[in-house]
Amino acid sequence: MAKATRSHKALPAALKRTVSLLGQDIATARTRRRIPQRLLAERMMVSLDTLQRLEKGHPGVSLGVVASALWALGLADRLKFLAAPERDTVGMTEELARLPRRVRRTKADTSLDF
Repeated sequence: MAKATRSHKALPAALKRTVSLLGQDIATARTRRRIPQRLLAERMMVSLDTLQRLEKGHPGVSLGVVASALWALGLADRLKFLAAPERDTVGMTEELARLPRRVRRTKADTSLDF
């Protein structure tokens, strides 16, 4: 059995629910495809216990295991959107707030004549 770390205990309740929901969603996708747990575990090259922990939403399951499950279920393309910069509205707002209010020409700009 995997050892619980301090990071697992420090997860906020909302995040624990989200991780649990991810596991349930993976289990639902597997069930809809009528793939037994043992077969999916073989395709992922993990133990049956690891797949069961993933489907139960255990926070200690590695990102590689999650990615492998999504790949085996044909859902791997969704991973690229997890932390995509173009979807980071908070980061974009912060970046816009840091833009200068005025932009002045520098000496190097004076040589550019249109």
